[in-house]
Amino acid sequence: MSKKLDNKNSVENKEHEIHYKKKGYTKGERLAGGLFLSPSLIGVMVFFVIPFFVVIYYANIDNIINKQFVGLQNYQNVLENSAFRQAAKNTATFSLISVPLAIILSLVMALILEHEIPFKSTFRTFFLSPLMVPVASVVLIWQVLFDYHGVINDAITVFGGDPIDWFKSSYSQLVVVILFLWKNLGYNMILFMAALSAIPRDVLEVSVLDGASSWKQFWSIKFRYITPTLFFVGIMSLINSFKVFREVYLLTGDYPYDSLYMLQHFMNNTFKSLDYQKLSAAAIIMCLVMMVIIGILFIFEDKIGKDVEG
Repeated sequence: MSKKLDNKNSVENKEHEIHYKKKGYTKGERLAGGLFLSPSLIGVMVFFVIPFFVVIYYANIDNIINKQFVGLQNYQNVLENSAFRQAAKNTATFSLISVPLAIILSLVMALILEHEIPFKSTFRTFFLSPLMVPVASVVLIWQVLFDYHGVINDAITVFGGDPIDWFKSSYSQLVVVILFLWKNLGYNMILFMAALSAIPRDVLEVSVLDGASSWKQFWSIKFRYITPTLFFVGIMSLINSFKVFREVYLLTGDYPYDSLYMLQHFMNNTFKSLDYQKLSAAAIIMCLVMMVIIGILFIFEDKIGKDVEG
C-alpha cells in the first residue's frame, strides 16, 4: 500500500515539474496581457517618457522658432541667473533643516509611543490630523496664527513685545519649517511605529537578558532593523521638502519674501514667462541633483542592509 502511495506521489510530482517547466505563454495570453497593459503603457509614454525627451530637447536649443543647437549654453545661463541661485540656496537650506528634523523627530515620537504614556491617543491624533486636512485648510490655520494681526502677534503684544511680520522677516523660513514638520511628522511616525513593531521580539528579549542598555539596544538592534524604513522616510521627506511650494504659494503668492523664494517659484514664474529653454535646463539640473542625493542614500542603505544581514 505504501509503495502505491509513493508511486502516486512521484507521478504527481513529475506532472507538477512538467507543468512548471513549460516556457512562455500562448499567443492569446500574450495578446490579452498586452491589451490589458496598453492603457497604462500609453499613459506613461504620453505623460512621462515623451515629455522627458521633449524637455531634454528644449534644454539644448536656443528657442522653439530657430531650433538651433546651443549645447550647454542654456544650463550656463540658468546657473548664472541670480533668481535661480537664490531659489536653489533657499531650497537647499530648507531641505537641510526640515528633512533631518522630520526624520529624527518622527523617530523619537515613534519610540516614545512604544511605551504607555499619558494622553497617548491625543498625542498621536494631534500629529495625524494634518493627513486628513486639505493643504488650503492647513495654510489657513497658519495664516490665523502667523499673520501680522494673528494670534501669535496678539500674544506677543500682551507681554509687551512688538508684533512681527512673520512672512516678511528673517523668521519666514522657520514658520514654513514648522508647517512642514506638523504636516509630515504624523505620516513618518506611523511608518516608524510599523517598522519598530516588526522587529523580532526574541532578539530584543535576548539583548535585555544580556544586560544591553536602552541606547545599546536601539543602536545595535532597532536602528539596523528600521534602516529600510529610515531610507524610505528620508526619500519621501526630501521629495516633500521640494514640494513645499504649494504651502508657500498659498501663504505669500508668486513673489514671496527673499528667504521663501524656492525652486518651484522659479520654475513656475519661468513657465509663465514662456521661457521654455531656461525652464527645461533648470528642470534637468534639479533632476540631476535629486538623482545624486538619492543615489548617495541608496549606497548608505545598501551598506547598512548588508550589516543587518550579516
